[in-house]
Amino acid sequence: MRNFSNSKRIAIKIGTNTLSKGGAVDSGYIRSVAGQVAELAKSGREVVIITSGAIGMGAGRLKKTKSVSGIQMRQACAAVGQPLLMTEYRKAFDKFALTCAQVLLTTEVLNNRKTYLNLKNAVETLLKLGVVPILNENDCVSTAEIGTAFGDNDKLSALVASKLDADVLILLSDIDGLYDKDPKKHDDAKLVKAVYEITSEILKSAGSKGSTFATGGMKSKLEAVKIASNAGCRIVLADGRVKNVITKIIAGADIGTVFMPKRKLSNRSRWLLNSASGGIITIDDGAADAIRKKKSLLPKGIKSVIGNFSTGDVVMINNIAKAVTNFGSDDLKKIAGRHSSEIKNILGENKKDVVATPENIVFLDY
Repeated sequence: MRNFSNSKRIAIKIGTNTLSKGGAVDSGYIRSVAGQVAELAKSGREVVIITSGAIGMGAGRLKKTKSVSGIQMRQACAAVGQPLLMTEYRKAFDKFALTCAQVLLTTEVLNNRKTYLNLKNAVETLLKLGVVPILNENDCVSTAEIGTAFGDNDKLSALVASKLDADVLILLSDIDGLYDKDPKKHDDAKLVKAVYEITSEILKSAGSKGSTFATGGMKSKLEAVKIASNAGCRIVLADGRVKNVITKIIAGADIGTVFMPKRKLSNRSRWLLNSASGGIITIDDGAADAIRKKKSLLPKGIKSVIGNFSTGDVVMINNIAKAVTNFGSDDLKKIAGRHSSEIKNILGENKKDVVATPENIVFLDY
């Protein structure tokens, strides 16, 4: 369970509160992280870092000591803070003769299959060159409200770990793991050492978002766990301020909470599962049973179509699965409830006779 001796690719997410000290980014802490990454690199491991802290660092430089509200102000703080943050990382890694690279992402990059593959290839090349990629959300140009896109980079770290086939994802936070109840409200709360399934009870007990400049919380971390575990990736949630926490975790120390995966989907299936859906296709029970048995989704089983989407877009099927559709929403509305043999008469020649094939359908549950 905590034997990481064969883990070759490691993703490390560092939260805003972990990076900060006295309202500013802690240079000493970043040097400590760089030293631990250098130790892992010497042992032949590849490391990817997903960092937060740009907004907080920018706010500090702009002397915005209180909560920074409004998307434009947060974007401005991110624009100021991101180069400052990367300068700290560069100086720290230089001390250990390691090169780091900045990679800024938006949800649009990860949702689009082509740009996602370009990103994957770029990061793979950096790793082959011995470079440590440092990823962050591109808050300055993100079209989604900051904090809702990735959630203090918890979701981003899980998507990165999933898409790069990381063996382990380490979530370094200002909390030391998952508790059986809120430790801030219950003195008898106990640390959960291992989790094999994210149950509805666990999700309900998760708290709200983080502090002034952080947007993550336990709930966003649990959602991240669900994403990474679909890639067969183990996740460790731990207090990032424990001395040499990264090297200790990889050495097998009993620190924080380890989350065990239940399945490993293909890379394409993971992309599909984690992509934003462009609409919803409601199907009847018979069609639901059929796709559960690895059969194609036929127009006969469609009850309704919600949203505007195009051929090849990702859509939700009821609340049970996601799929890449062979038809746009306008055409689907015309053939919903009809037999496949009627498609050519309704839409013309050169149209496929199924809405989605089994390899393009991924279920949300196990």
